[in-house]
Order: sequence, then structure tokens, then C-alpha cells
Amino acid sequence: MQIANRTKNLGTEGAFEVLAKARALEAQGQNIIHLEIGEPDFDTPLYIRDAAKKALDTGYTHYLPSAGFQDLRLAIAEHISSTRNVPVNFDEVVITPGAKPILNFVLYSTINEGDEVINPNPAYPIYESLINFVGAKPVPYILKEEKGFRFDLDEVKSLVTKKTKMIILNTPHNPTGGILTESDLQGVADLAIKHDLMIFVDEIYDRIIYDGFKHKSILALPGMKERTILLNGFSKTYAMTGWRLGYGIMPKDLAMLVAKMQINCTSHATTFAQVAGVTGLRGPQDDVNKMVSEFWKRRDIIVDGLNKIPGVKCHKPLGAFYVFPNIKGTGTDSRMLADLIMKGGVACLPGTAFGSAGEGYLRFSYANSIPNIEEALRRVEKVIRSL
Repeated sequence: MQIANRTKNLGTEGAFEVLAKARALEAQGQNIIHLEIGEPDFDTPLYIRDAAKKALDTGYTHYLPSAGFQDLRLAIAEHISSTRNVPVNFDEVVITPGAKPILNFVLYSTINEGDEVINPNPAYPIYESLINFVGAKPVPYILKEEKGFRFDLDEVKSLVTKKTKMIILNTPHNPTGGILTESDLQGVADLAIKHDLMIFVDEIYDRIIYDGFKHKSILALPGMKERTILLNGFSKTYAMTGWRLGYGIMPKDLAMLVAKMQINCTSHATTFAQVAGVTGLRGPQDDVNKMVSEFWKRRDIIVDGLNKIPGVKCHKPLGAFYVFPNIKGTGTDSRMLADLIMKGGVACLPGTAFGSAGEGYLRFSYANSIPNIEEALRRVEKVIRSL
């Protein structure tokens, strides 16, 4: 069977590859602590699960409009309006099966072959994968450890050319846990307005923030709503990864086109999951707050533990549930060290799974229990001391 040439440009997500390797070792009897996958280890809150069961029992098993269940679009519009302090209408919301289709549909709807998209590095690998897949050129800007894994605005400015169409932002950030400040966002906003650029901002971790920091969104800055696409979803905040429920906020004309793209791909997100999503947004947020509080404790434990290991230096993240320790002092490259740590009983990701700027780093997810994290730290230290 002949395969299309464009598939050569399609990347993958390292976390799932490492997960498969870890499962294979477990099948051979080895005990593995999983710190590789970006998934809350909490169950979806009971009130959301009950809402889904009720939706099934009351007949929410049929087709919906491609842009999504109107009650959920209204709830999302209300939520974004109140949390970003910018008016959002329901017809500027498109709901998708997971958040990834928003990036896919938006790039296909706005980016032509040969266009340039400025994207972070290290970063969630699907950004660069899909930029390549649509025939555009990814132009990376480097997130710097000495700046708390934020970018240098002068560097971003230097990357803009006549072919630039979009800048991708992610805050809080995967894999580093960094958070962009209001001045960072204002600098990018000024750049976007000056050069008539679109901004795609991934805010999937917006509720998972520590140390009293507040989430800032570029969507709220003057002149930015009409040129910004905001990606978000329910997977991280409500521990609903398996439900596949995401959404995008964007100008109405683009929302109509993205909904049309969805008709051609998936029709719409699952009906009863969308009904449960309304309950998630409008219901009590106690479970979310408890989960974030627990992540905060785990963050402090894993950061302190990693910083005690020779050759390792770990910046304390401000958001998400990942640490991105600098392992250059071990004298071992990130992929080799990740493999050795896997053999030592801990699954993690090499920094290069997130781009070339990830060399010299590892990513650990602390979406696991404190006893497991403590044991993982002992195993990691044992491996590194044996080098």
C-alpha cells in the first residue's frame, strides 16, 4: 500500500512510547514507577460521573451540532468571560473530542504551505508535529532555565519574517511548569499587533498553579481577542483524560470553519460527556482545589529530592504537574539517562522528547502518590550514583 508523503512529517508523543516500553518491562515482572505520562492520578469527580450516567439514562446518546452542545458552549463562554475578564459568546466556542483537534483544525484552517509558525522549544511535541504536517515551517524560540523557562522577547522578535503567520504560546508550560508573566504576554501582543499575527495559546493547565501565582491570559489584553485562539479542556483540571473533551475559543468566523472541519473528521465530541462537562464547570470546585493542593505537596517533595542528587539541578515549577531537572552535571545525555533510569525502575522522559533544547534535561510527572515519588527518587539517585 502506498503511503502519502505528508505522513513523513508527522511526529509522535514520547510519553506514549515510553509508557509502552514500561508496560513491556512490567509484563516481564519488573516493578516500574510511572512518572512519564501527563495524566492526573485522581478519578474524575463523582458529581461529574453521576451527571454522565444521568445523561445516558435520559437519552443524551444522539447527534449534536458539530460545534458542540449549546449548554456546554454557554457554560464555557461564561467561564472564560469571568476568568479572563473578556466577553466571550457561545458562538466563539467549539468543543472537540480532546483538545488536540483544536490545534489540528486551526492550523489547517489558517496556515498555508510555506508559512512560518513560531513555537516554543522545549515544548509539547504535537505543536511542531502538526506545523510540519500542514506543510508549514516551525520556527522555535528557546525557553530559558535562567528565566524560569520563559522566553527572551528580543529573540522572539528576531524570528518574525514576512512569512510568519502565528506564534504559539503555552502557559502554564509542558514540560517545564513555567508560567508566562503579564509583561511576557504584553510583549508578544505588541508584536502580534505590529505584524498582524495570530496567537495560538494553550492554557490546558490554567487551574494547576502554585505559590499564589495567578493565571494570565493573552486573550484579555487589548486588541488580542480578534487574533487569538485559546485551547483548553477538561482532561487536566477535572481528571477527565479518558473522556476526550476539549474546546477552543476563537473569532466567530474561524469557529464556523473549525466546526466545519470537525464535521469532516469526527462530527462532534461525545454527547453525554459534553452534558457532564456542563456540570463540571458549574458544579462545586472542591475536588479541583484538593487535587491542586496535593500536586503542590508532591512538587515540593520531588524538587527537594532531585536537588539532593549529585549532578542534578531542578528548577521549582510554578504550574502544571511536571519537573524538568537539569541533568548536565551527570555527564550523560538525556535519552541514555532516561533509559538507564527506566531499567532502574522509574519511567520518565528525555528532554529531547520535547525538542532539541530539551537536551540535558529529563521530565518527571509528579501525578503519582507521595510514597511512589519518594521511592522513585531513591531509585533515580541509585542509578545516577552508579554512573
